[in-house]
Amino acid sequence: MESRCAKLDQLDYFELLGLERTAAPGEIKKAFYKESRVYHPDRFFQLESKALKDQVNELYKRVTEAYYVLRDDTKRKKYLTDIAGPDRAQKLRFTDASESETKAAAKKEQEEQIGTHPKGRQFYAQAQKDLESGNPSAAERNLKMALTYEPSNARYKEALAEAQKQTADKSKGDSSFKIR
Repeated sequence: MESRCAKLDQLDYFELLGLERTAAPGEIKKAFYKESRVYHPDRFFQLESKALKDQVNELYKRVTEAYYVLRDDTKRKKYLTDIAGPDRAQKLRFTDASESETKAAAKKEQEEQIGTHPKGRQFYAQAQKDLESGNPSAAERNLKMALTYEPSNARYKEALAEAQKQTADKSKGDSSFKIR
């Protein structure tokens, strides 16, 4: 155990749990439970050596950290990229900075999507077709429906404002035509 604790700073999460980098979620969970049973601090309460207890606690924390990162598909993907790069030694632990990078990447990916709800995306797509065919009032209705599924979607709100502007412009054009 002491030799394993000494190498702790050189092991990545896969090595720590004794897994291949292609391990399935079930294998990750199984390896975590195996390691956590072996190194759980409660098993070592009777030890007199505080230094050894601290090592066991550190090892257990690292095993738990490994499971926390590897069980999450997004974090595991980022972690695999990090440990495969030239800065491997600095990226062996998934830090708060890694966490914020992962969240920023996920947020960017979500923003690049048209929407998160399938029905919202469907209504948005129909609204786009309505706008292209010159029917802004139908687009407006579809965008309002899309917003019922995703009320905070900025893209839908912008498109709705544009459709409302086109509807207003069209009605002004129609009324000025009738007056003449």
